[in-house]
Amino acid sequence: MNIKAQIPNLFTMLNLFSGCVALVMVSYSDIKSAFFFVCLGIFFDFFDGFFARKFNVAGPLGVQLDSLADMVTSGVVPGYVMFKMMLSEDVFGADSYLPYLGFIITLGACYRLAKFNIDTRQSDSFIGLPTPANALFFTSLPLVNSAFYDDNFSGVIYNKWILIGITLLSAYVMNAEIPLFSLKIKNFSVAKYKLQIFFLAASVLLFIFLQIVAVPLIIVLYVLLSVMNNFATKKASV
Repeated sequence: MNIKAQIPNLFTMLNLFSGCVALVMVSYSDIKSAFFFVCLGIFFDFFDGFFARKFNVAGPLGVQLDSLADMVTSGVVPGYVMFKMMLSEDVFGADSYLPYLGFIITLGACYRLAKFNIDTRQSDSFIGLPTPANALFFTSLPLVNSAFYDDNFSGVIYNKWILIGITLLSAYVMNAEIPLFSLKIKNFSVAKYKLQIFFLAASVLLFIFLQIVAVPLIIVLYVLLSVMNNFATKKASV
């Protein structure tokens, strides 16, 4: 057995395990722990690809395992979090079937992961919001609500139309033909990577000053900067 070939798969399994633990934490309404394990899973997800490239052992098995693990950590978990948010008495209530709409996030993530596996355009950048970023956005929302809890703010976050709206929007953005700039900096050049450098610097500052509240803002900033960059690039090429 080639030990090096199994190292990326080990990290993929650790991603999957983290997602399973996150699901249990959500079932106990321990969203803080669930967010931690989602972050841990995304960390492992990064390193499975890193080691696959480093050891030159990337293959179809690893691709499938990676998508299956991401489906749990970055697909089922955020859908379950939204289900629990909608299940709140302040939204739809325990007797409603509408909270199941939260799993539209899971369906969107599944479709996005399947597309990613057969889309050769996404080797260096992304088209549509990656599922890990989407997972971070949704698992952080209840924590943002806790950090700034008051009647007015809670009313905004836990508004049924807001929750349904961002659920549908996330399923669309994950699968939309929206090019998102790559965060991979292969050789340091301020001129070439000024957008990435600005985004990373802004993200660090947001996290320093806003902490957990910065997480969904950083995801939104990433999408907005990508859209603005797409318009600028298109205009320059005309």
